[in-house]
Order: sequence, then C-alpha cells, then structure tokens
Amino acid sequence: MPEPWLVVGLGNPGPAYSGNRHNVGFMVLDALAGRESVRFKSHKTLSDVVEGRLTGVRAVLAKPRSFMNDSGGPVAALRTFFAAETQQIIVVHDDLDLSFGDVRVKQGGGDGGHNGLRSITKSLGSNDYLRVRVGIGRPPGRMDAADFVLRDFSATERKLLPNIVDDAADAVESLIARGLAATQNLLH
Repeated sequence: MPEPWLVVGLGNPGPAYSGNRHNVGFMVLDALAGRESVRFKSHKTLSDVVEGRLTGVRAVLAKPRSFMNDSGGPVAALRTFFAAETQQIIVVHDDLDLSFGDVRVKQGGGDGGHNGLRSITKSLGSNDYLRVRVGIGRPPGRMDAADFVLRDFSATERKLLPNIVDDAADAVESLIARGLAATQNLLH
C-alpha cells in the first residue's frame, strides 16, 4: 500500500475558537471531510482523524487536538503512525501576510511568525512539507496579531468564507492530484 497523503488543518480545539481566523485550517478539513461524507474520530495521535481517499488517492485528514502553538507533537505522531513521507504532508493554515481570501500553496520556507508552523517544523526536523496558506489579512490599526487571529471573522467575511474554504479545499485536492507546480500555476 502506498504511503498516504497526510493533510493537517491547524486550529485550536473547542467551540470557543471554532469561528476564529486561526481556525480556518480546521474549516478547510471539515469541508474536505464533508465532500466525502465522513466524520472525524478521535485517534491516539492526539488528533481527530478521517482515513479515506481524496481524488482517488489514499489520504488521512487530521485536526490536532493540541493548541495551535503545540501542533508539532501530534503532526510528528501522525507522520510516524501512518508512515507518511514529509513531502506528502500538507498543512492548511491561516496567513496574516496574505490578503483576506487569497489562497496560495508552497513547499518549505520559514514560519513567518506562525507558531503552529514553527512547532511542526521543529517536531518534524524539517520544513519540507507542503502548505496551503489561507489569507486572513493584517490586523486593523495597531491591534496585536495574536489578538486578531483569535477573533472571529467579521459578518462580511463570514459571507465570503464558504467560497474561500472551498478554494482552499480545492487546492489540497489539486496538490494531491496534480502536484505543486501545476497547483501553483492554477492559483497564482
């Protein structure tokens, strides 16, 4: 059996965080699971997991149950448990440096101040995983970035959010089916 793709959505656990900008990774994973009509189940890797197929290819969808800043431990445990190659890990996350609604993909690179990515890179010992970056924009005025990411999307943003989440879910499926270069050509 070929190694699976491991698709990890980043967010914070619990209903108090469900509508936060920082939880857009969870939202994208929920959309992917919804497309396959499957439900997440608790897994011993400290994540909620769905095993199945995306675009006909074996894939594991995972939402770590740790807080964002400690995402690395569960991601490393998932990689070990499912014998996934680092280059077949896709991390879906919010990105302050992209305008609201922009979706971009890349492989490797720095963490850009994103503590979830920093934790994952440290725990994996590599930054060579794929990323689906979902733009949430910059905080208004002098608002602290940490406060901004932990706020819910505005009413106006919430109206646009389903399309953005679908675009990011499409990007995940494209990475699996077509690869990085072809997906970048489609999105960028």
